[in-house]
Amino acid sequence: MSNRTATTTTPAKESSTTTTTTATTATMSMLAIDLGKFKSVACRYDPASGNHAFETIATHPSAVHDLLIEAAPQLLVIEACGVCGWVHDLAESLSIEVRVANTLGEAWKWKRVKRKTDRDDALKLAKLAASDQLPLVHVPQLSVRQHRSLIRHRHALIDRRTGIKNTIRSLLDAQGLSMPTRSRGWTTESIRELKTLSRPLDRCDGNTLWRGQLDLELRLLEAVSTLIKEADKRLDQLASQDERVTRLRTIPQVGARLAELVVATLDDARRFKNSRQVSAYAGLVPKQYQSGQMNRLGRITGQGPGLLRRVLVQVAWGLQRRTETRGHAVFERLCHGQRTRRKQAAVALARKILIWCWAMLRDGSTWDDSRGGGGGDRRLPAAT
Repeated sequence: MSNRTATTTTPAKESSTTTTTTATTATMSMLAIDLGKFKSVACRYDPASGNHAFETIATHPSAVHDLLIEAAPQLLVIEACGVCGWVHDLAESLSIEVRVANTLGEAWKWKRVKRKTDRDDALKLAKLAASDQLPLVHVPQLSVRQHRSLIRHRHALIDRRTGIKNTIRSLLDAQGLSMPTRSRGWTTESIRELKTLSRPLDRCDGNTLWRGQLDLELRLLEAVSTLIKEADKRLDQLASQDERVTRLRTIPQVGARLAELVVATLDDARRFKNSRQVSAYAGLVPKQYQSGQMNRLGRITGQGPGLLRRVLVQVAWGLQRRTETRGHAVFERLCHGQRTRRKQAAVALARKILIWCWAMLRDGSTWDDSRGGGGGDRRLPAAT
């Protein structure tokens, strides 16, 4: 291709501390690609000899396809990013094994280096894969990725609607006006009163421009609310077709939005060996620093899907208000009767809800609220 540039490099003599490649990767032809928005750098790597050659291509399906056909690697290594999905699907359609690197893994982090280039990234991908030290991520199927995207878009629309409502309240505060608090400010009657205060922007003079801005915000609020209803309708259709979502909705206070988010995020529940892995994946475990006799635990790591953590905490606050549920009992036990521990207890309850959902997905079970007592993860739902 005309937009390709290639460079071949023979490595220097390796030091004795270099990790020995395994038998499985030492004989595989390998292609590592550092993906970029407009251009990508590919590294053809020979694990046996360490020889490698660089090549720059456009980040486009046709260019990547031509490279994969020409190089015909047995293993393709890429890093997790926005475009890795279609690259992964393209390679799999050509019967090429694909490994996607977790850029948050400790082995991948660049520390105390004086140079970091796209070529360095591609070569590091290849070397880590050859030594089986590359931290990997799970890549779900296209339908699951699209479902995740629609869920994130729906929550983004919710955030936009919240911003519009805050702007309207700010406009009224600046004029010395007030409106009902919380949800009472957005009833049909309240919206009607707001419309009486608004005025088309072209009919506002210099002293009443705020009325025109209010009119624009109200129209934008109506448009975004319509889009949210449209997204909810489609998500409800998808949820009704997935028995896993129906099963999770049997948990008190777990609705369709959390159930579908958990199903789409975890994807295959059996890829997690235990509840600790699920909690760590969602970033709901504490940071840990241990040395000798000292073992320090901090705040939660916050790694992984932030949207899932946010919705879980919201559901946890709602669940603790229902005194007849197991979640309320867990919340009170974690608080130890101290109001200062309520936030920590809410996060811990959010983790517990996630574990309940994961166990039900793993075992194909439904919720059984009669099972209580015990502690820790022993109180998981029974399979029915």
